[in-house]
Parts: sequence; C-alpha cells; structure tokens
Amino acid sequence: MTGISLSRRDLMSGGLSIAGLSLAGLTSLNLAACSPKGDDKAGSLADLTLRVATYRGNPETFWAEAGVPPSPYKIARTQFAGGNLIAEAINARALDFGGMSEIPPIFVAAQPGNQVRIVGVLKGDVNNQVLLVPKGSPARDFKDLKGKRIGYVKATTSHYILLRLLQEAGLGWSDIQPVALSPQDGLAAFQSGALDAWIIYGVIVYQAREAGARVLRTALGILSGNYLIAAAKEALDDPVRLQAVGDYVARYKKIFDWINADGERWAQARAKATGVKAEYYAQEFREKSSPYILEPVSEAAIASEQAVADTFAAAKIIPSAVDVRPLWDDRLSSFLK
Repeated sequence: MTGISLSRRDLMSGGLSIAGLSLAGLTSLNLAACSPKGDDKAGSLADLTLRVATYRGNPETFWAEAGVPPSPYKIARTQFAGGNLIAEAINARALDFGGMSEIPPIFVAAQPGNQVRIVGVLKGDVNNQVLLVPKGSPARDFKDLKGKRIGYVKATTSHYILLRLLQEAGLGWSDIQPVALSPQDGLAAFQSGALDAWIIYGVIVYQAREAGARVLRTALGILSGNYLIAAAKEALDDPVRLQAVGDYVARYKKIFDWINADGERWAQARAKATGVKAEYYAQEFREKSSPYILEPVSEAAIASEQAVADTFAAAKIIPSAVDVRPLWDDRLSSFLK
C-alpha cells in the first residue's frame, strides 16, 4: 500500500495491505529471489538489475497494459505478503525499492544501519480499509463493541485504525478483546463467528460484504491516504542505481494515470491477474476516497507519518518515540513532478 492494494494469496489477491509478519517468515530462497547481487558495481543502466518488491495484481505489474515501455535496465520483481516484510527486506539490503503504508518504516526506524528511505507518496483510497461487523450484529458505533472480540492485523494500518477508534470512543486497550491475526486467519475467524468485529482492508472487504458483513466505519478521517514508496539508502547513494530507481518511479507514476482514466478496464486487468471477481475491484474503484496520485516528498506527508508514529509510541506499541524525519529522502522528487 504499495502499494495501494497489497494482495494476499489466491483468496485475498489484489486487496489487502501490510500483513503482520516478520522477516523471519521469509525463507532464504525468498531473499535470494530478491535479485542477483552480481551487478552491485554496475557501470551503466544496461548492466544493472533493479530489485523491486511487488504484490500480486498491483499497479507495478501492469506496465505493458498501461503502455509503459520496457526499462533500459533489468527488473527482478519479488512478491511479498506485506509492507512490513518489504521494509525489513530493504533494511537487510535485499531490495532496492518497494511500497508500504505509513506504519512499517516506524518499526524499523530505530534499527542500527536502517536502510529504509521514503522517497515519495502515493495518495490513495482509504474507503477500502474498514471496521466490519457480521451480518445481524446489533452494533451501531464503535462504543457498542466494548468488551467484544475485535480482529486486527498487528503493526499495520489495521492496528493504527483500532488505536484511533479506541481514542475516539474514550476506551482503552483493556476495554476490548483485541485479537491479532493475519488477514487469512482473520477471514476464517470472522466467517466462523469467532470475532465480533474485524478491521481489515482491500478487496476482501467486498468479498465479506457480499456474504452479509456490514461496514460500521471506514478509515476516512482516520487514515491520511498516504501510501509510501521507499528505496534503500545504498541504492540512492549509488549514482547508477539512483538513476534506475528514479526512472522506475517516473514510469510507475504513468500507470496511475492509466488506472484513474478507466476503472472498469483496471478492474478487468486485475481480475485476470488474480482470479478475483472483477466486480469487487470495480466496486472498490467506484467507492474510492481519492484518485491515485504519486507525489514527491512533502512537509505535510512527513508530519502525517510523525502523527502516526506518535500514536504508536503513546500506546507503547513501540518502545520509545520515533523521529520520522530522517527516514525521508527527497532525491527522487524531480522524477515525481
């Protein structure tokens, strides 16, 4: 959330964001797949392989459909299950570029030698991140969920939404039964009746709604709509790799013009790539809170992420306060204007 929709496995494809996993969940094979290291000293773009994180059915996989020409460098794309994994893989020097929400950089900021640098912002949808209740639930607002079992995805936008909803309702963590689950496990728990509410995101929202779930609250007014694009500091410090990353984001920006121009076409393309019903994607597009706009680093975006970091610190989800400003790097701004 890049990325903006962050797909998950076949059932979840194309819609979920930032699963609560750790880098330990990646096998050595997965990390090796993040691309060869033999061109670390590449002298030209033609010699270079750019290592890019992706999600199944996300914008960066639709270059050809959007009419974006091939790049002058090679691209090694590796699928990830969530933005926190991407942040940690960048930190482990296994990736050059990837997308995520505002949350994952906060959790790696204090790590020694942190490599994650935020180089741009994708303004996107927040209406597809919601608080769901099952069919027949009597709940009418969040206060009605006091004492109830609420599913969420740890260290994600879902986690942040829950913290903010508690604040708004004047409730504390101990006033509910929070249940941290992966999106896959959360879906199973929600469908079985093991949860009284579930905070989740993406196309799975529309799958659940079709089965009778009701949206109690969207993230509009809670989330900023900022989804971050990040690069490795070492990639930005290398002149040739910096040029490749800049070229990549400029091409990436063009894909969003193609998406915004025709939601039905975009829905059909994603459905073909993921196997998920095109109508879910079309409905998500129709109900979106904002068009997709890739922008340079800005003071407003930095302030937004700082507010998110402060919320996690106040809730003691992270051990201490984090200054997010050192995470931001404007060296790609000229490519995003």
